[in-house]
Amino acid sequence: MNILGIDPGLSGALCILDPIERGLEIIDMPVVELERNKKTKREVAAAMVYEALVGKDIQFAFLERVGAMPGQGVTSMLSLGRSVGVIEGVVAAMGIPLTLVIPQRWQKDMLVRGGKDGSRERAMQLFPMQSELFKRKKDDGRADAALIAMWGEKFGRAK
Repeated sequence: MNILGIDPGLSGALCILDPIERGLEIIDMPVVELERNKKTKREVAAAMVYEALVGKDIQFAFLERVGAMPGQGVTSMLSLGRSVGVIEGVVAAMGIPLTLVIPQRWQKDMLVRGGKDGSRERAMQLFPMQSELFKRKKDDGRADAALIAMWGEKFGRAK
């Protein structure tokens, strides 16, 4: 039975952790580009999230609980909220139990230091055989998803 960790941003990711083999499957957040008011917008694609997860034998899912941050615009908060809602809907429709976890909790428990680069560094320490997945600056969403999955395995699921 696998564990799903989710960083819900448009640059986030889904991570399927096999807790026995310590294997990781990283899926960059499935997004589509849509034309709205003569502007191109990116949105999480519900059907693509479903396709990425179906048949993966996921027992538990853990999603980063996001909230408004100082200086963050209304449009970006609405976009993030929509992404979270799409993901919650897909996971619920698949019958996967979902737990929300605040970033401060999983980061503290997983010993993450130094923000986004700290997440990448910690993921490389914990998953040395898959460190290539986290080597680029833009792989912080992948690292967060992997660490959230591991947090779920260690601290979040019923033992």
